[in-house]
Amino acid sequence: MSRTQGRRRAQGAHRGAGGRAAARRAARRGQRADRPEQLRRLLPQALVVAALAGGTSAFVAQDKAVRLSVDGSARTLHTYAEDVGELLADEDVRVGAHDLVAPDPGQALVSGDRIAVRYGRPVTLTIDGERRRVWTTARTVEGALRQLGVRADGAHLSASRSAAISRRGLDLHVRTERSVTFMADGREHTIRTNAATVAAALAEAGIALRDQDTTSVPRESFPRDGQTVSVLRITGRQEVRDRTIPFQTVRRADPTVLQGTELVASVGEPGLERTTYLVRTVNGVRERPRKLTTRVVREPVTRVVRVGTKPPPPLPVAGAEGLDWRAMAQCESGGRPDAVDRSGRYGGLYQLDQDTWHDLGGQGRPQDAPAAEQTYRAKKLYVQRGASPWPHCGHRLSR
Repeated sequence: MSRTQGRRRAQGAHRGAGGRAAARRAARRGQRADRPEQLRRLLPQALVVAALAGGTSAFVAQDKAVRLSVDGSARTLHTYAEDVGELLADEDVRVGAHDLVAPDPGQALVSGDRIAVRYGRPVTLTIDGERRRVWTTARTVEGALRQLGVRADGAHLSASRSAAISRRGLDLHVRTERSVTFMADGREHTIRTNAATVAAALAEAGIALRDQDTTSVPRESFPRDGQTVSVLRITGRQEVRDRTIPFQTVRRADPTVLQGTELVASVGEPGLERTTYLVRTVNGVRERPRKLTTRVVREPVTRVVRVGTKPPPPLPVAGAEGLDWRAMAQCESGGRPDAVDRSGRYGGLYQLDQDTWHDLGGQGRPQDAPAAEQTYRAKKLYVQRGASPWPHCGHRLSR
């Protein structure tokens, strides 16, 4: 066999056994072999043959038999890799931050080594309602719980303990066993439960809710360890109460009714308001009634009163009857009851001043009084003083 054939055979054996690592070492040897041509010509042929034989022996000596386990799948292989990381690169085994490699990737390799690679798996773990994202290299739910330190004795799991966890991960719900105490009907009921709701735990305790019964916490809430829940026994009934609505009174002026007279035009009637209350007893204790509805059963009817505004007929005044008071009023004021002279001192049909008006028993101002009252007061003045208070128009009294 020629030297060239021996070199090719050694390089072929090296590439087959060592993969990329062997190829890299062969490249380095090739660089060292690129020496000046004149130096190689000086080497004796025997030395070249010995070097080739020694190199082939070195390649064989660097071959290692190791056991590689990737995610539970193991195989034995031969390698020229110098450390664990180089071996994984040669075998195209890629690892990430959450993956486990043992021994460490920088560990040097020797024949007989065992290398284990376990891929990380994301787990969305919800324990008793608290949600978090974790990583595990376990391949089953049982292994993940053990690795994560989750005490699952008596717990409810959303997946079987033997269920496999793929590299895509798993959404796992765990409800641990908790101690819950129910206070019902004067007694304590303590149970161990992994129920998801207070209602489910109640059923486990054998406590039934009737009609309006409820609990001190929402029945759909999560029962916490050590929690005490009171059962409220409720009875309720409706109670109706009536209230009288008073009617209003409206007074309306009526000029057809004499002053001082009031007539009831419409009799008032009270209305009725009806209110419905909820009356409850909780564990035997009566609560304050709670208003449910209020409605008017009957509207009140307004009371209407007619108030007379018609002035009474003038009273007869002895000694002043039979005179033409209309003619004198026409002369004094033009027949206007509200007339006032230019000075503002005299007013009314008969132009009386305020002092005289008061002396005659009048109230306020004469021009503000009804015409019949003005005539009545003027007659009284005539009986006292004759026609002298009306020097210009007094003669009109005579027919």
